[in-house]
Amino acid sequence: MKKELRVESLKLRVNTWCYFLILLLFTFHFSLSTSYADDINSRAAVVMDASTGAILYAKNPDLRCPPASTTKLMTAIVAIERADIHDIVTISRNASRTPPHKAGFKEGDKVTVEELLNAALISSANDAAVALAEEVAGSEYRFVQLMNAKAAEIGAHDTRFINANGLPGAGQYTTATDLSKIMGYALRYSKLREIIGTRVSEISTGRGKAIFLRNTNKLLWSEDDLVGGKTGYTRKARHCFVCVAERGQDTVIVTVLGSPSREGLWKESASLITRGFYAIENNEEPVIYLAKADSMQWEAKKLLHKKKTKTKAKKYLAKKSVKKKYLAKKSVKKKYLAKKSVKKKYLAKKSVKKKSSFIAKKKGKKTLYAKRTAGKKKCRVAKKDALDRNKG
Repeated sequence: MKKELRVESLKLRVNTWCYFLILLLFTFHFSLSTSYADDINSRAAVVMDASTGAILYAKNPDLRCPPASTTKLMTAIVAIERADIHDIVTISRNASRTPPHKAGFKEGDKVTVEELLNAALISSANDAAVALAEEVAGSEYRFVQLMNAKAAEIGAHDTRFINANGLPGAGQYTTATDLSKIMGYALRYSKLREIIGTRVSEISTGRGKAIFLRNTNKLLWSEDDLVGGKTGYTRKARHCFVCVAERGQDTVIVTVLGSPSREGLWKESASLITRGFYAIENNEEPVIYLAKADSMQWEAKKLLHKKKTKTKAKKYLAKKSVKKKYLAKKSVKKKYLAKKSVKKKYLAKKSVKKKSSFIAKKKGKKTLYAKRTAGKKKCRVAKKDALDRNKG
């Protein structure tokens, strides 16, 4: 009986230790994943196995973010599917005036579709993207409809475009998962694969003007495994990047959206590429990290910014109102002083007039008195002369 109790006690201890070790390993793995996710400062990120489409690592994979110039990847897909790369395109006035980053095409320049694809994907030229849209669909508006239809076909159901170049605007968004799918689809075209991996290139217009292109993707000069990628930046979107890397038989797609800095974008992208290959080689389970605090913090910042803006606007309007009242009072005071000045002038004139009238009357009285005195004097003299003559 005692032996049985000892055996049961030993089993219980072994089971307890096993559970403890499993819990410890799980805790360690979870804390490792969480700490790694905390190192990613971007709003959203995805590492995808290109061959299977499986997500190896993700942070906020379905968070809607502005795509910035990564939009041009979809522009290139629609253009290469609907136009011959050797077709000649005449640059329109609208395309040549597209702000702000441009290759420098002038109205009337003649270039091929291939050269426009190079300008759009290598140096992220907005004028090239608009020229492609106009060539394929006649207008950028109709081209955007084709872009959205293609996104749905690819399976990027949480993506919507409003233009061909990624310039900011209401209602334009994508997710890290969708952008990874779009990049995976773009790899079907060897020409697009070649262009996104080109470091520098030169194109020329029909007028003989040479345009030098340098890739905005800095990792092409430092990552040996990198096939290519597409960058993007606007103030609202922050720094964005989607790229492809190959090592042996393995291919990973890395998407980073909303990185606070360009330097941080390159560091995080390189780190995620390494993590992707490590996950495939070691057959690791996918790690998906939903940073609610991050997205909530972003929303909170937006709300705080709006609140501050409203407060500033209220204070400004209040100051303006006070200033308006002050100016109104000043205006009233000015008018009052003006009236007072007019009254003063009027009284001064009245005083002068009264004085003049008084002086004139006084002079008149003096003259009259003088005339009367002279008349009396003459009268006395005449009487005296008359008496003297009578006496004689």
